[in-house]
Amino acid sequence: MIDPSGISAPAIWPAASPLTLTDGTIALLNLQAQIDGLEGHWTSAETATLIDLLILRGLILGRISDYERAAELANRAVGAATVDAAAYMARARTRAVFHRFAEALDDLDNADRMSPDDATAKRERAVILQAQGRYHESLAAYATTDDRVSQFERSAALTGLWAERGEADTAQRRYLDSLRSYRGISPFPVALLDFQLGVMWMRHQRLEEARTCFEVAIARVPAYAPAQGHLAEVEADLGNPESALTRLYPLAVSSDDPDYAAQLARILGEMGRDDESSVWRRRAADRYDELTATHREAFADHAAEFWLGPGKDPEKGLRLATLNLEVRETPRARELLAQAIDANIAGATSARCFSVT
Repeated sequence: MIDPSGISAPAIWPAASPLTLTDGTIALLNLQAQIDGLEGHWTSAETATLIDLLILRGLILGRISDYERAAELANRAVGAATVDAAAYMARARTRAVFHRFAEALDDLDNADRMSPDDATAKRERAVILQAQGRYHESLAAYATTDDRVSQFERSAALTGLWAERGEADTAQRRYLDSLRSYRGISPFPVALLDFQLGVMWMRHQRLEEARTCFEVAIARVPAYAPAQGHLAEVEADLGNPESALTRLYPLAVSSDDPDYAAQLARILGEMGRDDESSVWRRRAADRYDELTATHREAFADHAAEFWLGPGKDPEKGLRLATLNLEVRETPRARELLAQAIDANIAGATSARCFSVT
């Protein structure tokens, strides 16, 4: 495990006060115990709590099966209680996880009719609008919750929004505001926040800052799979592929998310270890095909990245990148589509040259 005291924050960051948090491994065991304790005891409130906990575990462990289980429970909850606003809000959360944003907003409309002043529904709406790239509407929706959510929740939400918009300085200030205002002891909310900022730095090609953020997230929660996976990507890009492989192998074997197998295929290919790369490429390809058949909107972006990279099928990558932009008009979605168009133009040009030759 990485010692947090050995991690230096980027010099441009003001130092934040150290947080007193539950050990990440213990917190994960507690989360597991909470989930086990709720299984089979399903009042409406218990079901809503179980759905939230499953989504949280899915986020931390990168476990798609947890999201699918949460979605199943949410559908059942709405079917059993069609006038329960909490059931619609829970289903909205699961639909948002799978990027079924229009249906999630329909659920929130239903919840609003049943409980017009519920701050949770308004916050959920802001989160979904943000995920769609409707940032001005999202900011307006967040403003309606200002008096009813904690400062940490507000700052954390705005950290993610500004990070997605690529406004690094603003996102960074919000991140520090979030840390200063956190009054809980669970490591999960702050680790998720560290991760968001790390992803932002990755997209800015600020790899050292990204590495710091991912290392901090892992120090808070060692089993945080997406943080481990992204740290491996950064390590490979910084010239440490063996370290990246060490992180990725166990994730690729144990996870039902193909992203780790895809990263292994890419890095092994770049190292010239083509036979090993092919094994992981086939594994990732099969799983992406399964997931884009069942959860097209949710996996269109990562699958597109795979087919444009180690998957070596730019036409498939273009179809998925186009779908992804239809689902959410974010800067990243536009960038991915441009990359896919370039790859297809380059492929067509190469084919014409070969034909002429």
